Amino acid sequence: MTSHSKKPRGRPKSQFREGSAGTLQSLDRALSVLVAVAKSGSTTLTDMAMSLGIPTATTHRILTTLQKHDFTAFDEDRQEWVIGIEAYRTGASFLDRTSLSEVGRPLMRRLMEETGETANLAIHDNSEVVFIGQVETSNPVRALFPSGTRTSMHASGTGKAILSALPEDEVRKLLLPSGLIQYTPKTHVNPTSLFADLATARDRGWSFDREERYVGMSCIGSAIFDQNEQPVAGVSISGPSIRFEDASIAEFGAAVAAAAAEITSLTGGRAPADYAGSKN
Repeated sequence: MTSHSKKPRGRPKSQFREGSAGTLQSLDRALSVLVAVAKSGSTTLTDMAMSLGIPTATTHRILTTLQKHDFTAFDEDRQEWVIGIEAYRTGASFLDRTSLSEVGRPLMRRLMEETGETANLAIHDNSEVVFIGQVETSNPVRALFPSGTRTSMHASGTGKAILSALPEDEVRKLLLPSGLIQYTPKTHVNPTSLFADLATARDRGWSFDREERYVGMSCIGSAIFDQNEQPVAGVSISGPSIRFEDASIAEFGAAVAAAAAEITSLTGGRAPADYAGSKN
């Protein structure tokens, strides 16, 4: 008599395990549900639970939690789950950032060639700027900021450029939690001197950091704006202070401001009418 292997019974074996190193199971499950909804376009609760191997009750709790934050929505007529508006906003944010990097890179290369200094692209995150792109100069001595590098806005050419385009009360709100940390003898640690510097930067459309973060290094930055005239990023050049001669500063500043204005335009942004960099 031939024996036959029995088919496994019950729901599929779940891919999730408690205690997975470096992960949180509940978050793993929620993100997998979100991705599955996005890939399917629309799905029933039962199909979702079966495809992921998650109990139906658990899947429902995950979906309703995501719904609470608008990452999923429930179509009452079809009795199916679909992706929510917040998932779109999150994805659009990534696309905007990617677009900024793609549009900015050739202009950063041109800026590097015009000035002979390393060109940088950064976005702001609370009281810091985060570098997301760089085109290095061929000069043997250069400034290096790998993607993901963070630095305080008040001690950065790019950071000060962004701050110069914000109202004073918003600048205070951004910087209050961290304070004005002193990195070098030239760092602005007094609000009065910082705001005077920001006013100058706004009037001319570019900021100048001479050894305020690193001794021996200087940086010139200008703000990049979104469609709502809000400063969301900045482009800059940086290098040894010895190459930032007084006679070259204004020329460098104009080149950086022009690059920022072009990136703003190409990404669908618009600088405020009273921002000097908008006239470049």
